[in-house]
Parts: sequence; structure tokens; C-alpha cells
Amino acid sequence: MPEESKLFKDIFFKSGFIKEFGDALASVLPGFDKKAFEKKVFDDDWRHKELKQRTRHIVHVLHQLLPKDFTKAVKIIVETVAHLRKQGIKEASFGYMALPEYIEVYGLEHYKESVASMEYITQFMSCEFAVRPFIIKYEDKMMKQMFAWSKHDDPRVRRLSSEGCRPRLPWAIALPAFKKDPSPILPILENLKEDDDVWIRKTVANNLNDISKDNPGLAIGIFKKWLGKNKNTDWIVKHAARTLLKAGNKEVMAMFGFKKENGVKLDRLEIETPKVKMGKDLVFSFNVHNTGKQAKTIRLEYAMHYVRANGSLSKKVFKISEKEYKAGSSTKIVRKQSFKPITTRVYYPGRHRVSVIVNGHEMAAGDFVLLA
Repeated sequence: MPEESKLFKDIFFKSGFIKEFGDALASVLPGFDKKAFEKKVFDDDWRHKELKQRTRHIVHVLHQLLPKDFTKAVKIIVETVAHLRKQGIKEASFGYMALPEYIEVYGLEHYKESVASMEYITQFMSCEFAVRPFIIKYEDKMMKQMFAWSKHDDPRVRRLSSEGCRPRLPWAIALPAFKKDPSPILPILENLKEDDDVWIRKTVANNLNDISKDNPGLAIGIFKKWLGKNKNTDWIVKHAARTLLKAGNKEVMAMFGFKKENGVKLDRLEIETPKVKMGKDLVFSFNVHNTGKQAKTIRLEYAMHYVRANGSLSKKVFKISEKEYKAGSSTKIVRKQSFKPITTRVYYPGRHRVSVIVNGHEMAAGDFVLLA
């Protein structure tokens, strides 16, 4: 095993974890070579593999050491999960994603055994990624299974029924058919929308948010149907509407009472750092006034208009607050935006812009220069 580091990918895959993993496998498979398992996992390329590459690598190592017959191999995986659960280990490491991923990689031609195994394994480590190739290959019967899972006694299985069929689940393969037509998902969301478990209600909201990106009209129809039924569905709708709210969708804005208010004024937008060095912060401030005679709930956002490599601008919206402002009040808002290097965006030197958005309407903007 390479020496320990503070990298995220190394924290999840410490030598102690692989030993624990090997011990669990050996406890259910007599003769399992724990030393060979550890040696093959920590090969010469291990240090250079990223997080998900390491998980897939463990899957391939397991395939070398487990029986080649999938039915026998998956039985050992299920028994290993049972052993880990008895030991009190609960999703102790991202590395255990290798267990459902083994089914994803090697079980696609074994529908019955794979589905039964995922129902059990997801109660230890979520099968939300592993289930997606099965949805693509066996859409009709898999979605019937997902619907059945939405009524399961275990909340982790119910969660899988929604999270696994999200059209745009992060880190996972997309489901193009559901991006085009998400109607097979809707009965599952109906089943779960008033679930007692907050994490299940959250996956319903995330699924609806995914749907809203490709089918906003359909999503808005569901929002209208669910809004006002009870506090749980109200929370789901508000969380599910976040992308459309950031986009300033007028119909959704009006749904939550965010209208263009003549009584709301902005002034003194100050770019306090007109020149920002790469790695430092943009600082800007402005005043928001409620000049009306009644308190108003105001949704405040700002948009960063990042310059691209070709000189055009790319807009990204950030929420500031959503709260009530007293009649006649004046409030100063100060915000910082970091330009420290991140993996999800490349910053280019040049003239950028920041704008302030009130209830979905852009009301003030200013430019600044990002220095190399």
C-alpha cells in the first residue's frame, strides 16, 4: 500500500479498509486469498487512479478471485454484505461501492439474480448507480420493479426506487429515454411524495428537479398539483423548483409569490475589487430598499457572467437570500465570490460581469477584470 495521504481518494481507500474488505470476503468464502486480493488492489497503477477508477479496479480484482459463475459470485457478495452488517459496519467506505458495481458490470445478463441482490445490497450500500444499466436494458419490467420497491418496508429500498431512475443523476450514466419522456417515473414519485422519511422526500425533489430541466411544463404541472396539499409536498415542490427559480421562470416565480415589484429598488452597486487576481475574491455590495408600505418577501440572487476562452460570457446564478423585508427598510448586502482554482470550472483572464437579480429580474450589473 502506498504511504498515506490527505487526498480524498486516499482517505476512502486506506490499507485498513482493504484488509477489512478481504477479511469479510474470507469469512464467507473459505480459501479466499486475502494477500492476493490486497496485492492486486494495490498494484503499480493504484496511486494514479482516481476515486471511481479505484472502485472499478476493485471490481475487476474481485472478478479474478471470485467464482466465474455469476450466480455463485453474487451469492458470495450478498453473504459478504450480511457479514459486514452483522459487524455493525454501515456504509463505512466509498470502497464498498464495488459490491453493487460488481452487479452493474457482470450481472446485466442475469436479471433475476441481480435484481434480488440489489434489493438486499442497497440496504447497506446504495445501488443507485448499479441499477441504471438494467433500466436501460429492461426498461418496462425494471420500472415495474422500481414501482414495487417504492412500497418497500425499508426506506433505503424506497429511496432507490426514485434515486435510481433520476434522468440526470450526478456521477451516473444518464437515462436518455426519461430525459425525453419521464412519464414512467411519475407513479413512483406519487407513491413517495408524502413519505415519512426526509431523505426519500429529498430524492423525490431531486428527481423532479431533473425532470424540470428537460420537461419544464410537465414539472410545473406537478408543482401546481402538489403545492398546498401539506407541508411535506410544499417542501418537495420548493426544492424541486430550484433550477426553474434560478432561471427566473415567470410561472414558477409567480407560484411562490415572487413578482416584479415596483416598490423594490437597488442602488449603490459597488464593485469593491474592480481588479481581481486569480485565486483571490471578488467583493461587491449593494443596497436593497423596500419603499412600499407593506413587508415583502424578496428573493435575492446574483449572477456571475464568466468570460469564456472565446471571449463570450457564461452565466451562473447564486442565491443570496429569500426573506421578508420590512416596509420602508434599507439593507446593505455584501458578497464575495472566490476565484480559487476548482475542478469544475476554468477561469479565464479578462472582463467579467456580476449582476443582481430581484425576484427573477436582473436589476443592476457591473464589470470587473480578472487578472492572470
